[in-house]
Amino acid sequence: MTEKKYEKVAYYPGCALEGTGHAYNRSTKALGKALDLELEEVKNWNCCGAMEVKNVDPEIQTYLSSRVMSIAANEMGHDVVMAPCNGCYHNLKKAEYDLGHKEKSREVTSRLSEKAGHETYEAGQIETIHALDWIKGAIGEDGLREKVKSSLKGLKVANYYGCMYTRPRHIFPEKDQGEGSESTSKPHFMDDLLEAAGADNVDFPLKTACCGGAHTLSDSDTSTRLVLNILKAAEASGAEVIATECPTCHTGLEMHQIRAEKTLGEKTNVKIVYFTQLLGLAMGLSPRKVGLQENISNSRTLFKAKGIA
Repeated sequence: MTEKKYEKVAYYPGCALEGTGHAYNRSTKALGKALDLELEEVKNWNCCGAMEVKNVDPEIQTYLSSRVMSIAANEMGHDVVMAPCNGCYHNLKKAEYDLGHKEKSREVTSRLSEKAGHETYEAGQIETIHALDWIKGAIGEDGLREKVKSSLKGLKVANYYGCMYTRPRHIFPEKDQGEGSESTSKPHFMDDLLEAAGADNVDFPLKTACCGGAHTLSDSDTSTRLVLNILKAAEASGAEVIATECPTCHTGLEMHQIRAEKTLGEKTNVKIVYFTQLLGLAMGLSPRKVGLQENISNSRTLFKAKGIA
C-alpha cells in the first residue's frame, strides 16, 4: 500500500553519494524524476558521523545525525527524510533510537545544538527511510509495473542488501511487523521492486553478509575474501548481476572483484549495478542518465545483449 507522504521527501545524500557513490546519487535523482517523485536535498547537510566519529565518540555521531534530521524537520518542514546510503540510514535510525532511550544522548545533543545555533532535534519529529522504502512506499510494485518501458525480463539478479540495512534489529522498529513490512532476517524490498520491473531474482544466500567495507583500508585481504565469497555465491546462484543499495558495499564489490583476480587469481564475471540504475533502465532512461558509465563494473555489453539498454 502506497503513502502520499513519500511522494515528496527530504533527501540526504550523505558524503559517499557525492564521491565514490555518485552513480547512485545520479540514478536515484533520475529515477525519482521519472516516477514523478520529489526530492528536496537537506540544506547545508553534514556527515552523519559514519564509522570514524562513531568509533571515537558515539554521542558526537548521534549529534551529527540529529542535526541532519533537525534541518529537515525544523527548517524545511519535512516529516520524512530519505537516506539511500546504508551507513547514513543506519546512523540516523540509531540516533533516533538513542535520543528516545538515552538521557546522555539527549543531553549532549541539546548542548551541542545550542552551541551550534540550531533547534535541538527531538525523537519522533521525522521518519527516516531508505531508498528502498521510498520507492516501495511511494510507488509500489503495481505502480512500477505500469511505468515499465524496457522490461528487465531475462536478467538474472542477486539482490545484495549488506549488513547495515537490517542490523541491529532494535533500531528498526518498523521492520518485522508482518505483511507489507520489511524483514530483518530475509529482506525482500529490493527483490519485490526488481521483480516488478521484470527481473528474474535468483535464490541468493548471502543477501545480508558483510562485505568488509569497514576494514577495506586496515585489512584489505580480509575484505577481498569476504567480497569474493559474495561474488562466487551470486554466480553459483546463476546471477548475471548483483544489485546493490549501498555505496560502500557497491564500491567494495567492484574494487575487490578486481583485487581478487589480481592477488588471489580468482576471476568472477558477475556485474555490479545499483538497484536504482536497474529500475531507471526499466523506466526507459538511458544508460548515461542513470550513470552506468561511472561504474567500474562494465555491464553495458550484457544489457545491450539483453535488449535492456
